[in-house]
Amino acid sequence: MKWIRKGIKFIIWTTVIIFILVIALFIYFNIPVRDQNDRAKLGVTFSYRYAGDIGLNWKETYLAMLDDLKIKKVRLPVYWDLSEKKEGQFDFSDIDWQLQEARKRNVEIILTIGQKVPRWPECAIPAWAAISDQKRKESLLKFISIVMERYKNNPEIKYWQIENEPFLIFGICPKPDADLLDREILLAKKIDNTKKIIVSDSGELSVWVRAARRADVFGTTMYRNIYKDGWGYYTYPIGPRFFRFKYGLISLFAEQKNAIVAELQAEPWIAGWTTNASLEEQFKSMNEEKLRENVIYAKQVGFPEIYLWGVEWWYWLKVQKNYPAIWNTARELFNQQ
Repeated sequence: MKWIRKGIKFIIWTTVIIFILVIALFIYFNIPVRDQNDRAKLGVTFSYRYAGDIGLNWKETYLAMLDDLKIKKVRLPVYWDLSEKKEGQFDFSDIDWQLQEARKRNVEIILTIGQKVPRWPECAIPAWAAISDQKRKESLLKFISIVMERYKNNPEIKYWQIENEPFLIFGICPKPDADLLDREILLAKKIDNTKKIIVSDSGELSVWVRAARRADVFGTTMYRNIYKDGWGYYTYPIGPRFFRFKYGLISLFAEQKNAIVAELQAEPWIAGWTTNASLEEQFKSMNEEKLRENVIYAKQVGFPEIYLWGVEWWYWLKVQKNYPAIWNTARELFNQQ
């Protein structure tokens, strides 16, 4: 009986200590941050696939983004299923065009390659490559090699991003595969050792270490206002110190000193397809005020580069809904750099 009482006491005290630590961390994460990195540079992720999906002329959208907003940093995904619809038959004309237009304007590019890249369904695996795991993996490595050999001398490409949040279980994707990711990174470094490689992970749902130790530059996502079935809309109850704390973790456990915000929420998070909802519903999780707040929040984290997520939606509001306010707010934010 004595050892049972000792065991119960141990469990109780352990639970109390853990509870106290959790509360202390929560308090620390939400202590207001007064300083911010005003030198942080803003960019965007642009998806020609998503622009087309919401009814836009994607080339018009891309040029408006570059020429009206004067954006100088862009993260571009290469969609495997669109670039190699049939095995061994490649069409990179859309990527070529985007890179050429960026080069004309001295825009820096993060080129994101792999099977998992930005925008739904997350993984862009051609049907012909999905017939088996072995076929998919071998074909993926060949595709990465072909893309990098094609573009490795392009001066506008500043970084390669290998996969997008490869350890996050999300989207219509195979399960996370650290061994495959390592093979992709090793291949990328062999083909081009002149550019740094970004590996990204979820800002709120991961501790970052696995991704950060593989990266030359670690990229975090950052979402503030989200929707969850059964909960509705809510804001993550964490301040910028949460991300500073996690940066400390990767500095210590992954020896990673280089980090950026690869994806900052700047469009709605709702139930279902964004543009199918009413504007009133969309504006519950993103509007002009929230856009400004999110940029300030990201600058308070302190990372040197911040890539906003949602430029296609801003343009959709402007040209299809006659609502240019968010586009204009974004222009102001980019002009303030």
